[in-house]
Amino acid sequence: MNTSNHQLVNLPSKSPEQIMTEERIHDVLLLLENLSYREETTVKLILDCLYDVGATNLINQKVRSRSMNRLLKMMAKFSKPVFRMIAWQWFKKNCPQLITNWLYEQVKFASIAPQTAARIVENSQIQPPSSINLIEQTQEIKSLRSQVRLLITICLITITSFGSSFVWLSYKLEQAHLQTREAMSTQIKVKKATANDAN
Repeated sequence: MNTSNHQLVNLPSKSPEQIMTEERIHDVLLLLENLSYREETTVKLILDCLYDVGATNLINQKVRSRSMNRLLKMMAKFSKPVFRMIAWQWFKKNCPQLITNWLYEQVKFASIAPQTAARIVENSQIQPPSSINLIEQTQEIKSLRSQVRLLITICLITITSFGSSFVWLSYKLEQAHLQTREAMSTQIKVKKATANDAN
């Protein structure tokens, strides 16, 4: 019988903390996906509000003619259902992962190592930034700012959704409690009436 020699490959094993972190972050992603599906109506209403404000601001910035401005604002109202459909698909596909990544960055508390910081300082002293680099950096800063605004909006949407879900749940629990009490009082009255009739 031939025995083949298997070489053991030493794969870097993950620590229990890394495994726990990955599992918990994955749980956060699943919870956010679940939240977005449960609160679809709320998310669509928020997207509608953002569309109204964004469309008005964009038209006011880009179009100076009053007649064209009014016409475009009327057309923007007609295009809202299309925007809502596209924005909802984009939200479902991207936002849970974006929020999860952002939240993970907030709890990672990573700092730049001193050697890395020293290397960055050395490189910046050796190579003065060119005008092309400045343009690229400016564009990157603008992009990052828009992403931060998007994440803040998403965070506000999430907080609002959680809050409205909590209020709705407490209202439903209170209604169920009242209905149970009414049903019990009705049963007691019926039992008393049947006991009195039996006597």
